[in-house]
Amino acid sequence: MAFKSVLTVVTDEALASSTVDHAASLASGFDAHLDVLCLGVDRTQTGYYYAGANAMILQETLARAQGDADALDKTVRDILEKGDTRWSVEPGVAQLADIGRHVAARARFTDLAVLPLPYGEGRGVELEPVVEGALFEGQVPVMVVPDAVTPPVQPGRIVIGWNESNEALRAIRAAMPLLMGADVVHVVVIDPPQHGPNRSDPGGHLSQFLARHGVNAEIDVLSKTLPRVSDVMIRHIAGVNADMVVMGAYGHSRFREAIMGGATRNMLEQARVAVFMAH
Repeated sequence: MAFKSVLTVVTDEALASSTVDHAASLASGFDAHLDVLCLGVDRTQTGYYYAGANAMILQETLARAQGDADALDKTVRDILEKGDTRWSVEPGVAQLADIGRHVAARARFTDLAVLPLPYGEGRGVELEPVVEGALFEGQVPVMVVPDAVTPPVQPGRIVIGWNESNEALRAIRAAMPLLMGADVVHVVVIDPPQHGPNRSDPGGHLSQFLARHGVNAEIDVLSKTLPRVSDVMIRHIAGVNADMVVMGAYGHSRFREAIMGGATRNMLEQARVAVFMAH
C-alpha cells in the first residue's frame, strides 16, 4: 500500500517549522495529501484548585490554548503556502490528559503520521501522548524524525529491529513501500533464542518473506555486548550508515501512566535517524 495520506501534529511554535517541513517533504515525495493538526494544549490540572477557582482558571487556560492553536494555524499555513504540497490545516484545543484521543481520531484515517522526537531538551510533555495516541489508539504507523534529519522519501539503507514479535512484523508490513525501494535492508537479530524452530536460521522466514516482495535483505546476527538492546541497535545503525530504522513499538500495561516500553523509549531518546514504528 502506498502512503497517500500523511498526518502531522504541531503543538509547539519552536518545532513548527521542522515538523511541517519534514511532513511536507514526505507528502510531496509520496504524492500524498498532508493533514496538519494544530493543537493548543491546556496543561492545567483543575482538580488541584479550590472549587470556586476552577471555572475561572479553566476559562482562562482554554482561552490561552485557543490563542496558541490560532497562532500555530497561521504559522503552519504560512509555511505550507510556500510549497507545492496538497495540504489542509485544522486548529483545535485539547487538555493534556485527553490529547491522545484527539490525535487518534485524526490518525485513524491516514496512512502515516510524521512526528518530532518526543524526548530531549525543550520538549513539551504533550509530545509523548501525541506519539502514543497515533500509535496505540489511532493504530497508524508513525515515522519519528529528529529535527536535524531530512526524512528519506526513499531510504537507501534500512535497519529492521527483528525479535519475532507481532509489533515488529506489523511495522515491517506497514513499511513495505519503503523497504521495496531500498538498496539493502539489514534485518538485525540480537541474541537469537537458542531453542525453538528458528534457532538454526534466525530471521530466515522473514528474509524469505521480504525476498518475495523484491526486498534485498541481509541478516545481521548480533550479540548483546552493551547494557541495552537499543544501545546495540544504535551502534549498528551508525555502523552500516542506515537512513532509517523500522521497529515495533512496545507498550506497557494501560494501568501505567507511561505507555511506551523501555526499548521504544530508549531508541527514541538516542535516535539520529528516522524511526518508523507500528504497534
